[in-house]
Amino acid sequence: MNEILTPLQVIITATAGWLNQRQADVIDYLIEQNRVLLELHGGKCPRLTDGQRRRLAVKAKAVGRKGLFGIPTLFLPDTLLGWHRKLIAMKHDYSNRRRGRGRPPIMKEIRELIVRFATDNSSWGYTRIMGALENVGHVVGRTTIANVLKDNGIVPAPERGKRTKWRDFLSTHWDLFAATDFFSVEVWTRKGLVTYYVLFFIELSTRRVEIAGITPNPNDAFMVQVGRNLVDCESGFLRGKRYFIHDRDGKYTPQFIRILKDCGVKNIKLPRRSPNLNAYAERFVRSIQEECLDKLILFGERSLRRAISEYMVHFLTERNHQGLENKLIDGHVTDGPGAVECRARLGGLLKYYHRAA
Repeated sequence: MNEILTPLQVIITATAGWLNQRQADVIDYLIEQNRVLLELHGGKCPRLTDGQRRRLAVKAKAVGRKGLFGIPTLFLPDTLLGWHRKLIAMKHDYSNRRRGRGRPPIMKEIRELIVRFATDNSSWGYTRIMGALENVGHVVGRTTIANVLKDNGIVPAPERGKRTKWRDFLSTHWDLFAATDFFSVEVWTRKGLVTYYVLFFIELSTRRVEIAGITPNPNDAFMVQVGRNLVDCESGFLRGKRYFIHDRDGKYTPQFIRILKDCGVKNIKLPRRSPNLNAYAERFVRSIQEECLDKLILFGERSLRRAISEYMVHFLTERNHQGLENKLIDGHVTDGPGAVECRARLGGLLKYYHRAA
């Protein structure tokens, strides 16, 4: 006997059917959207973040593997379920609580000391470095020392001992070295612009500089006279020096070099295009040009000599040098209750602040 439905049941049945059809339409739309996305990506799946993978994995578990095979998803069913299994594994993963396995890495301080000892002492082998480390409270094996040096590109002691670095050579003979160079200055004269050449020498150990000569024509006669002044037994700048560094400029004439050599000063000619090997002289040229000469219009040789003379007094007694731990070369620090005063040179171009006596 057929059961007669009440009006309420009819309404509920119709609503349920409408909702099912609505859900089916939504699912069809999402499936078609997935197909379009696959076509846009050329059949390749887009890259997802960990958070996106986690959200898809949770939803995929509810659908199941068989259900996923019936849907044209962007990702394979096994991929989605694999993400879900990874979530479960992460829940029970306690690797962050485990202690590290194997030998712990060597301390950064010890590595730096090994490199420092090997760099500063080219003849030290693994055993010697091991002993030096023990002196400062670190017990390290030879193999560890060898591995650290290899990682830093440092060859063993026999090879290191055959190579003498320019820096090490200079530091060993520091007080016996001087360097020299020329720099040019354009000066206005009655004949127009004339190029003047300034020859100077610098003592590497103290950074003390002496202007050896200023001339528009640095010929052999000029260089001979400069050489005699430099090796003068009473006031020569090169007294006590054994070497002087210079570039391959032709102004350093054979007769000039012979005068210095006869007095025990040997010349060291630098390779071509190697300004870094004469860095202190190059730095002085940059200083005097940037701080003084480039900011002046010079009229005549007299104005050039005055500008250089004023700058040299400032350079030696009033200018702080970063290469000397920010100290003065020949000056002294003034302290006490006196007021701070300013000593200006070249119309205020060079300034020095000190306390009044």
